[in-house]
Amino acid sequence: MSTPSGSATLPERLVSLDAFRGLTMLFMASSGFGVAQLAKAHPDSAFWDFLRYHTSHAAWVGGGAWDMIQPAFMFMVGMALPFSSSRRTADGQDNRKRFFHTLWRAFVLVALGVFLATGTSKQPVFVFPNVLAQIGLGYVFVTLLVGRGWKAQTTAIGLIAIATWAAFALTPAVAPGTDLRAVGVTPELAQEAVLPGFFAHWNMNANFAAGFDQWFLNLFPGEKPFTYNGGGYATLNFVPAIITMTLGLMAGEALRSERTPPSKLAWLLRTGALCLALGVLAGLTVCPIVKRLWTPSWALFSGGVVLWAFGFLYWLIDLKGRKGWTFPFVVVGTNSIAIYLAYQLCGGWLRALAKTWLAAGIFTGPYGELLLCLAVLAQLWVFCWWLWQRKVFIRI
Repeated sequence: MSTPSGSATLPERLVSLDAFRGLTMLFMASSGFGVAQLAKAHPDSAFWDFLRYHTSHAAWVGGGAWDMIQPAFMFMVGMALPFSSSRRTADGQDNRKRFFHTLWRAFVLVALGVFLATGTSKQPVFVFPNVLAQIGLGYVFVTLLVGRGWKAQTTAIGLIAIATWAAFALTPAVAPGTDLRAVGVTPELAQEAVLPGFFAHWNMNANFAAGFDQWFLNLFPGEKPFTYNGGGYATLNFVPAIITMTLGLMAGEALRSERTPPSKLAWLLRTGALCLALGVLAGLTVCPIVKRLWTPSWALFSGGVVLWAFGFLYWLIDLKGRKGWTFPFVVVGTNSIAIYLAYQLCGGWLRALAKTWLAAGIFTGPYGELLLCLAVLAQLWVFCWWLWQRKVFIRI
């Protein structure tokens, strides 16, 4: 028998969830540890090339560890929902109050995404590929699935996957050999981002989602008309990303259930294996695994990877009780929004600060960028530790 997500029973806090969130955010804030520069210094090294692949974004198809940061973050948003729902019920909040809080949180997340995209521009930049905006756009829908049971949740995943696939597949693909430089696809990039045959429906900046943005984003005021996203990202990514958050929701409800801990671990591993198998199969047959478009195959593939990664931490920390090493990550994981905003807003300033107050010479040479990334990471961790010491936890 499962424990309802809306139960008034206060949920036990999972150390593994906070540690996983902290690991994810620190990996994000590491800027790839400067491995790309080290790989250039060792062009014939398979070891450094392997690390480069897993600390940078895939050009288009596929993805390594670095591309799993956003899926992990979105997965954990869904995973936290059963716990927060139970906590709010225990605090006496009724459905109406919880729903209005959901709407407010979604609005704030989208607004923060636009704020970060705007930066120092002279007027707001209304684009929505930022992870906070993507979460905000899909958040209300995911909350409607809380406590609905696995049948409704898997049905929602299936319908979203099919609808997303159909929207791309039914949109005419560009003819082979079409010059896509007008939408930012250089001849060099075309080798990765222009796909053959049926998969051409998912070409970079020449697909259903890109066409939608060329209409939708030009409804907003801007310094110049929107033509394409330089990385191939799209607003409508939030729709298949609901799959990722729903997988997190299902994992959270499984952990909140009355299953035994080994049974919960088995659920994580089995579901992860199923998602990986379906994602790879779909990626080989019906649509490519493209993170920048959050294709259904990517949502399932990355969801499987995240389920397995979290399952390992759940086994190690919560089942085996090996929690002593987790403190540096829990400090960050309990303030994930704080470190994300600090990194996005102050990353450049923190780099300059490290160069000013430390020996500038250590940041030169092949390992200079690595040391600089570590210096920025250390400053961000101290900031989170300072908040932790004062019991300040930034929530939305």
